[in-house]
Amino acid sequence: MASKTYSIFGVGAAGLYTAWRLLDGKPAGEGGKSKQLAQGDTLELYDWGKYDFSGDFPGSRAPGARACTWHYKDDKNSSYLELGGMRYSDWTGDNDGKAGGHRVVTTVIDQLGLKQYSVPFNTSPNPLFYLRTKNMYLAGITSANPAPYHVDHYGADDSPDTGFTTVELLAGTAARLPQTRVAWCEFYQHGKIEVDVAQKGQLFKDIGYWNLMFDQLGSEGFGYVSDGNGYTSNVINWNSAVALQSNNEFTPGTEYKTLTTGYSSIFGALFEAIVKLAEAKGVSFEYHPDMRLHSILKIGDGIRYAIATRKNPNKKSATRTTNAAWLAMPRYAIDLVAQATRYEDHDGLDVLNHQKVQLYLESAIMQPCYKVGMFFDKEWSTDTSNSALQYPAPILAYEVTLQVADALASQGFPSGYITVMKKKSSGILETPFSSAADFIHAVERAVGERLTVQQEEQLLAAAKRNTIGPSVTDTPIRQVVYFGNNGHDHGQNVFGLLASYDDEMYTGFWQDLELGPDRERKIPISDDMQPLDGPREAPPIMVKMLRSQLAAVHFGPQSDYTAVPEPLETRYMDWSLPPFNAGYHAYAAHYDVCDVQQKIRKPSQLIDGLTPTSSSSARPIPTIKPGWRAPSARRSRC
Repeated sequence: MASKTYSIFGVGAAGLYTAWRLLDGKPAGEGGKSKQLAQGDTLELYDWGKYDFSGDFPGSRAPGARACTWHYKDDKNSSYLELGGMRYSDWTGDNDGKAGGHRVVTTVIDQLGLKQYSVPFNTSPNPLFYLRTKNMYLAGITSANPAPYHVDHYGADDSPDTGFTTVELLAGTAARLPQTRVAWCEFYQHGKIEVDVAQKGQLFKDIGYWNLMFDQLGSEGFGYVSDGNGYTSNVINWNSAVALQSNNEFTPGTEYKTLTTGYSSIFGALFEAIVKLAEAKGVSFEYHPDMRLHSILKIGDGIRYAIATRKNPNKKSATRTTNAAWLAMPRYAIDLVAQATRYEDHDGLDVLNHQKVQLYLESAIMQPCYKVGMFFDKEWSTDTSNSALQYPAPILAYEVTLQVADALASQGFPSGYITVMKKKSSGILETPFSSAADFIHAVERAVGERLTVQQEEQLLAAAKRNTIGPSVTDTPIRQVVYFGNNGHDHGQNVFGLLASYDDEMYTGFWQDLELGPDRERKIPISDDMQPLDGPREAPPIMVKMLRSQLAAVHFGPQSDYTAVPEPLETRYMDWSLPPFNAGYHAYAAHYDVCDVQQKIRKPSQLIDGLTPTSSSSARPIPTIKPGWRAPSARRSRC
């Protein structure tokens, strides 16, 4: 049997996961065995950037494409910040189709041996807000002290996320919303407004979410939700059916986790596993950094593609062939590939430029995102000894995890109490409490007995798990996330702060500060590949602007920027720049999203006259049998 070559373009999460599954997966049937990678075959990975995977494969920045862990002074033993994707929703392993969480991410972390580094990464139950120059904690928003918005039906007396619930109830009741992937796919296509309003009977998928929210909440109500939820991307005019599912995840109460080794460590571990698997199977593994896919055509039963170098990305440098190809790339990068053959005559089939394929590609809305990280020599945002600090970061929390339970057991804490706390029904396990008194009271109620002073001290010491915040504001920094001193070198006092986590139109505010004063732009923005280079040093003017807005959040609207100390180091990631041009993506209205998801993976299905087994970028490929169900449809979030 002739040897075969498989080519993957893109070495982020999708590309690495595909390579790993091709090497480690098992064919679902006999027909797939001949297509599985075997001794003598070749697996190619093409990477527009050059990620720092290991000593043997060094690069300019941490791996992960739109994930990017940044350590202080680039020292991996020092404190770190996540300037891209940073967390996942843990899946319990229950495969009944109803369990929440990110199943694939959770399973990959487990199978790569990284579960030992997984820790809670939760949001505060009492976040701080700075909206329309008013500072307030969530618990302090009441009818006597409403948020500064003129919302109908006393909507400003409650959390800004209440607006999401109001719109969600248009589907009837929360209990009527789907609970499984299959049910959600049915809802994405056929879900409609059930309550007696003007739009009753209309399909959610054919309504823009901004249109729907504005209609139901009014101008002030929409403004309160938009400003107060922290993500402008959550309230743009995207597919309302998908928004009802996705926005449930990004509201307070979702249990998140991260890795103490940094989120980018997932992708370093995946790359290492790929190298080892290829060697063990006798598959030739070829990693090509600093090269991008320039164009791709289906020629007969094969695929002909051109590549371009990172130094000269607009000109093809070589033409090659492959048996199967995977485009593990974001929409913008795929658009660039399609442009190369859109206006010229050529042999073969140009699948990417077929009208139906373009239609489905355009279902992905590009959502720009911007993150700025700062390191300080003290945790000034929680220093209550500073009388000027009027609004400390609300990060203190207590949470019992399985690791906490094990630690308590080793200290002689009553085993019966531990057994009760580990039960999900107790309401204790992996539930953060912002108050020590509330936490102790909840535990005592669960175990049915009063704790001794010693037991209280043991429990509080073991369960102290600070949250990440965030604090939310309508100023351009939008969200502030508190990472603290999380380095492995505990003798070093370096505290990380995600000083700005913003998206959509707010990215432009910071982009114009990237150059600083008295400087003209020398290269077009379309050629600025900063996301591939890694976190870039912020100029003084950007640092001053960040300090000014942080000061307003924590010290009050009249405070001076000098209330926030000078940072040790400040860098940014501008995810609005190529080759990603988005920190995340959403689905547009007027699409059957599940149909898009299934067919865009193999877009030849969209072209009349091609058999379902042929592919725009691949011949028939092995159907890999998963060890778990696929996750429900979600947009990515950095």
